[in-house]
Amino acid sequence: MENMNIYGQRTPEELLRDNTYPGRGIVIGKTPDGTRAMTAYFIMGRSENSRNRIFTEKDGEVFTEPFDESKVQDPSLIIYAAVRSYQNHLVVTNGNQTDTVIEGLKKGETFAKALESRCFEPDAPNFTPRISGMLTFENGDFSYQMSILKSADAAGTACNRYTYHYAPLNGLGHFLHTYVCDGNPIPTFQGEPERMTVCDSIDEMTERLWNALNENNKISLYVRYVDLATGRAESRLVNKNH
Repeated sequence: MENMNIYGQRTPEELLRDNTYPGRGIVIGKTPDGTRAMTAYFIMGRSENSRNRIFTEKDGEVFTEPFDESKVQDPSLIIYAAVRSYQNHLVVTNGNQTDTVIEGLKKGETFAKALESRCFEPDAPNFTPRISGMLTFENGDFSYQMSILKSADAAGTACNRYTYHYAPLNGLGHFLHTYVCDGNPIPTFQGEPERMTVCDSIDEMTERLWNALNENNKISLYVRYVDLATGRAESRLVNKNH
């Protein structure tokens, strides 16, 4: 894989291998050859409830589901549609705000406007951020946006909303995750989405992301590449639980 440091990005290994708990993460970008859009979403977990999950793909939509239904304790924040499409938009998020964005699009709202009705997760003391991404395909190319909704303070008294708009550059992806690292409470992600190098090969991208995630805490990974000329989508799904 070509290392295109002219954009200042780092490899998946450089961004993930020394971080035991980045939480849930979204990557969106463009392949080095400029022919495909890519997005990836992964989940991690520390508790038995969080680790008891798998990804499933049905008709191009991706869902988190319990691996062992008998062990489910609280499904409210861990079971949701992670990836959905509407018209020329592809939406990926770390929670049920996927549905919020889709419903907003149907009403003619923008990505940011739809998310104004949501805030961080009510899981004190962590107040896990809601992270979201949307790819919009048009005229043989695409643009993308990313959003993070996070607590304004340690008490969860208010929500700060940040939205980022990107023009895709060959070989460059942006990586947004929920936590800086492990902790108690877990520190919320800070700053702009990080720049990550994208691979031309979906198999290489999937392998490198999965192998870079902490072995004890990783749960599932989904990667999708979309051919910009034809709209053909190719995906890979990896679950630690089989």
